[in-house]
Amino acid sequence: MSHQQDNISAGTQVVSLVEVRGTNNSLVHPRGAVGVVTRTPTGDQNQFLVRFPDGFEVSLTREQLDVLKHFKDRLRPPVGRDSVEHANDFNLESCIIYRCVVGSRAYGLDHDESDTDRRGIYLAPAELQWSLFGAPEQFEDNATQSCYWELQKFLTMALKANPNILECLYSPMVEKVTPLGEELLAIREAFLSQMIFQTFNGYAISQFKKMEQDLRTRGEVRCKHTMHLLRLLLTGAATLREGRIPVRVDAHRERLLAVKRGELPWADVDAWRKELHRDFECALAETILPERPDYEVANCFLIKARRAATKIKQ
Repeated sequence: MSHQQDNISAGTQVVSLVEVRGTNNSLVHPRGAVGVVTRTPTGDQNQFLVRFPDGFEVSLTREQLDVLKHFKDRLRPPVGRDSVEHANDFNLESCIIYRCVVGSRAYGLDHDESDTDRRGIYLAPAELQWSLFGAPEQFEDNATQSCYWELQKFLTMALKANPNILECLYSPMVEKVTPLGEELLAIREAFLSQMIFQTFNGYAISQFKKMEQDLRTRGEVRCKHTMHLLRLLLTGAATLREGRIPVRVDAHRERLLAVKRGELPWADVDAWRKELHRDFECALAETILPERPDYEVANCFLIKARRAATKIKQ
């Protein structure tokens, strides 16, 4: 069977053209089972991660699956129609409440060839959330450099002061925001706390230790990664002082890019990062941010969003 030349993105409902087998080659799903793509191939990979309604996930190649919509179009009664007509249609885009650009373009560290990385939040339809196996926590589409987290997963990570998550809430490049997304942005300060010191600074310290080991064993470090660790330290300290996350680092652009290009000696980079660690500690001592985020505000927002989802016809 020839496939239509289409790009399968994360969130696309697909039909397995082969039997899906699990441990000991046992049959888990028959040919024709419907699932949803939760991760697309990256680099030279050619397999899609597909999640079925019972929560079972399997990697399938493009030849082993078909887009549900196209599969339905090709069906002729009565063959197989009952097996797919009752599958609930799921459209990821219609569930997205917030999408922004992150990475170098948001930081102000981009160039003409820079990738455009997108991150976002989707609110799972009530029937999917209520189902026995729940909604996928995230969808990754490597072809479009995008990732979408289910709202509850996003809030949980934000409350833990995950740097990548918090930066999403303060991205200067917002591409889509629904009224519910606007409400989330209005309470984004509730996720900021002194925990930022542990997550931002702690991650940077652990990564620099690994870099020093790489320097000893291989004689080199990953310059781009080094640049982003320095940026993380700059951003974290500024957040503690300002009570907001200043995603763009224009004032430090040239120096950071020099690190990325490998133009600064390691001794200079190491001295800068130690200076930034000390400054981060000073910012912690001065900050007026609370010790912990506001869990109650986040919880109330989630409950409100879940109630809203029961009123949306998917």
